[in-house]
Amino acid sequence: MSNPLSHPEDPGFHSSIQENLKQLSAQLGSPLDELSVMEIYQNACDLLSHVSPSPLTLARVAGTLLVYQVKDTELEEFKWFCTQVKQCLDEEEVEELIESIHRTDAL
Repeated sequence: MSNPLSHPEDPGFHSSIQENLKQLSAQLGSPLDELSVMEIYQNACDLLSHVSPSPLTLARVAGTLLVYQVKDTELEEFKWFCTQVKQCLDEEEVEELIESIHRTDAL
């Protein structure tokens, strides 16, 4: 399967994001194998297939999925996040969603 999100200006960003996911999983105490990292990356690509995300946004969504997986997050929370990303109309909304779940202050 080809990568649905291609950025000709930086063809190495796909492998770079995957390598960073692998390193982050090790830092979180749950090192993942190549297949698991690829699955997380592909899930992020699939979730963002309806928008044209920057490499940073793709990396942030993939990183969030990684944290949900290694921290044994409730399945309902994981599904909620995926649904919210799919409903975002553009990259800016995706970024706002990610910021909102990391915010510690009450709105």
